[in-house]
Amino acid sequence: MLFSEFAKNNIVILDGAMGTMLEKYGIGAEERPEEWNIKNPDIIRDIHLSYFNAGSNVVNTNTFGLSVFKYDDETLEKIIFSAIENARKAKELCTLETEKFVAFDIGPSGKMLKPFGDIDFDEAYNNFAKIVKIAEKYKADLITIETMNDSMECKAALMAAKENSSLPVIVTNAYGADGKLLSGSDAKCMVAMLEALGADFIGANCSLGPEALRPVVDDLLSSASVPVVLKPNAGLPENIGGKSVYNLSPNEFADEIKSSVERGVRIVGGCCGTTPEYIKALANAIAGITPCEISPKNNTVITSYCRSVDFGDKTVLIGESINPTGKKRMRQAVNEGDLDYIIDVAVYEEECGADALDVNVGVPGIDEKEFLAKTISALQYSVSLPLVIDTANPEAIEKALRLYNGKPLLNSVNGKQESMNAVLPLVKKYGCAVIALTLDETGIPEDSNGRISIAEKILAEAEKYGIDKKNIIFDPLALTISSNPKSALVTLETISRIKRELGCHTSLGVSNISFGLPARDMINSAFFAMAIDRGLSAAIMNPASELMMQTYHASMALSSKDINFASFINFVTDKENDLQKLGFMPEKNVGGIREAIIKGQKNSIAELVYSALSEKSAMDIINEQIIPALDEVGINYENGRIYLPGLLLSADVA
Repeated sequence: MLFSEFAKNNIVILDGAMGTMLEKYGIGAEERPEEWNIKNPDIIRDIHLSYFNAGSNVVNTNTFGLSVFKYDDETLEKIIFSAIENARKAKELCTLETEKFVAFDIGPSGKMLKPFGDIDFDEAYNNFAKIVKIAEKYKADLITIETMNDSMECKAALMAAKENSSLPVIVTNAYGADGKLLSGSDAKCMVAMLEALGADFIGANCSLGPEALRPVVDDLLSSASVPVVLKPNAGLPENIGGKSVYNLSPNEFADEIKSSVERGVRIVGGCCGTTPEYIKALANAIAGITPCEISPKNNTVITSYCRSVDFGDKTVLIGESINPTGKKRMRQAVNEGDLDYIIDVAVYEEECGADALDVNVGVPGIDEKEFLAKTISALQYSVSLPLVIDTANPEAIEKALRLYNGKPLLNSVNGKQESMNAVLPLVKKYGCAVIALTLDETGIPEDSNGRISIAEKILAEAEKYGIDKKNIIFDPLALTISSNPKSALVTLETISRIKRELGCHTSLGVSNISFGLPARDMINSAFFAMAIDRGLSAAIMNPASELMMQTYHASMALSSKDINFASFINFVTDKENDLQKLGFMPEKNVGGIREAIIKGQKNSIAELVYSALSEKSAMDIINEQIIPALDEVGINYENGRIYLPGLLLSADVA
């Protein structure tokens, strides 16, 4: 039986800790555990066998620390062959009449990805791809990617596994006491990205004991449409006699895991501190429990590395300002490669209340593929918001999607066959959501029937690629009323019909409706309110427009979408928001060394320091600006306002 078939109808029991067992066998602190596959194969086989005998359906190969950064190709292949062979021999020796499988185990590479480390995404991907190919060659039954605490490295590992093998993939991440990875991602962000990239099973392992991971498990169960995995430590470790001793007994561990299984977890095992005794207790505790049914969660969600945004009752606000069309200063910034100005605008839009940011750098004469990727890479660690990748260039789309840390929204595809052929394969490959324009080779239909017909065509084409309709967000197109007074009515009718008839979400570039007219904000805000009333899911708009933001918050309050009027009250009582942010757009890079460090602006820091040195001594600059900036960054990190990527970026600038 294939593992995927077994997992459909059964609770799967994984193994326990390999490292804990190797310590019992006397492995030295300087030894590499994966080399024991060759040096001490009998010991590795016996450890695997002890887990199979305890009731494990799956054992992980002793390859957690393996990477191309540690071994040449020949040694890699020898270790992987031996590791799989040792596990397979243990499987053959076990006499229990249970289904048994060998999982090829992948852990973090030990390298940090740029911009905080030494390797780029493709180097990380190539590392994982190489070992995955060897694992499939020697017939592992499945792949386990575990203990990942950097979402971007996790993405590289999963993409490598899915693109270079046909094996099912388990992905588990190491969440801390705050429910987040070291890089700042929570369970909801990880589920959105990992499911979209094709992970077959998603969960949590290591870091904490089963009770401490309960909130993470609850988030996984409420978000995931695939089986959830839990492989925690045996509680918290204590140093006794120079050794780590964990505070949960096998039965205490098993009882806590049992409660997770009863709530819906389908795949369970143990990590640090667990032994065959723990797995045996676990197997006994869950024996006879009927697996909970797995229900699809039809959530439309996009994420940054640390923040998720749902398309649901409340209209999602997408900032429109990072777009050179009609914006002289932004066009100048794109032409000059001025990332600091673009970051300033992004930070400003976030402060004004945007939920996501549209990013368009399409200026004739630039290398859009390279500059869009560079811009996306810079923005995703300078702001916490999900990004909307806005380009019609397929090469630029692919590079930006590849480097994106999270699940982005792509803007856009349309009903032209050429567009669907170019864009939909990328949507599937990189697991993003996409805005679909209701136009095709015949142009933009004048009535809602024509636009609905194009939407249906796009849905049918997307289905061929296995793209769920929850990831298709239709733009029914707002055409200016100055040329056709009835165009707003057609758009509003189409919004209603897409929601009612197709069950899909919608997005609009709201300000297009007023092109060519005076007092555009007046027209835009009234149209925005009408569109919200028809069920508009998202709006690409100017969050710096006071009238638009007033309309939005009032509409949410009037439609019972603002619980306890919290957003409305915060908006109208925020004096800083009223007086300083709305109606103002940065015209140049403002702020000094301190602000550049806090925002992580590497491009401008040298110029700012040289300028400051003409007026102050180096020590004054350090004491008055650099150290206070790092103090503020440290406080923000401790309070959970920024995460490790932001901390490292600021440190690098300093």
